[in-house]
Amino acid sequence: MRKKIVAGNWKMNTTPAEGVELFKGVAALKGEVCPCVNFIVAPPFTHLSQIVEAAKGTSIAVAAQNCAAEAKGAYTGEVSAKMIASLGVEYVILGHSERREYYGETSATLNKKMEQAYANGLAPIYCVGEKLEDREAGKHFDIVRAQIEEVVFNLTAEQFAKLVVAYEPVWAIGTGKTATSDQAQEMHAFIRKVLAEKFGAAAAETVILYGGSAKPGNAPELFAKEDVDGGLIGGAALVAADFIAIGKSFPK
Repeated sequence: MRKKIVAGNWKMNTTPAEGVELFKGVAALKGEVCPCVNFIVAPPFTHLSQIVEAAKGTSIAVAAQNCAAEAKGAYTGEVSAKMIASLGVEYVILGHSERREYYGETSATLNKKMEQAYANGLAPIYCVGEKLEDREAGKHFDIVRAQIEEVVFNLTAEQFAKLVVAYEPVWAIGTGKTATSDQAQEMHAFIRKVLAEKFGAAAAETVILYGGSAKPGNAPELFAKEDVDGGLIGGAALVAADFIAIGKSFPK
């Protein structure tokens, strides 16, 4: 059975002190959720060491929101995978649509970041997804296939086994719009099919998260779908009660 994961991407929100309080709120409520649900939080870089410390003994994993494409050197403002891993972080989000859109990240960049993540023991949460114009033009499957083939297909079988994929319909991030549960299932099943073309039966065990404005109100319908294994949560992850409510949304 595939893991059930609810990952909270805090993006550029909260001060370190606010982040610790948010984490404490999540940890305090986590006991209300089935132990079968795995929680991950992804705070800003400035919070990572404090959140890792707060997470000890909670079974909540910590992710970074990004990492540098290079191992070290004269790259002002960058944070390497080795630096992140040294703090005790377990996961790193790569390829988020905001990184692709605002910072020009390409598949070439992301291949380098994946290499750095794996070299330092970080498990990537790799994001794929199409823009509204791509979906309206009927290109959404082509876009997502390319994002997978150009990056994920370069992984070894051993690396692939540690990968989490997140499907983000870009048109549903921060807009209040959400893909219907049927649209989400259709794309998740497609992603699993594409992965199987390269990695065979191992694709059946790959966790695929939905990452487009999931909230307590729509999470139960989304999580009921066969190929939706959880969510990469944005705004709702900034409210502990909402984040925990999403964790309760898996079918009994």
